Amino acid sequence: MRLLLKRMLIAVAVLLAVAYVYDYLSVLHRKAAHMQGDPFDSVTYPHLLAIPQKGNRVEYALDAQSPMMTEPCVHSLFPHEGYSPCWYVSRKAQSPTPMFLLPTARFL
Repeated sequence: MRLLLKRMLIAVAVLLAVAYVYDYLSVLHRKAAHMQGDPFDSVTYPHLLAIPQKGNRVEYALDAQSPMMTEPCVHSLFPHEGYSPCWYVSRKAQSPTPMFLLPTARFL
């Protein structure tokens, strides 16, 4: 039983490594080709803030300092060359930034 589990774990690790290498080589090929399928892109989205209110309510507001955010990304399954995948950035863009209210300390 342990031998089977160990072999399955090694097979999954090898499969993930092969997928990562293939994804990286795909990005390098598209980067070198300078064709329409450029692997690098940027996602622009509104920067929303989630502000907690009394009664466990949340108010959503557009950030006044930087209303629109632009984040560079790479069209791939895994992050490469310091860029997050575009599917992750698009998903992250849909969630607002939570704001936390810190209690004030009183000194006597």
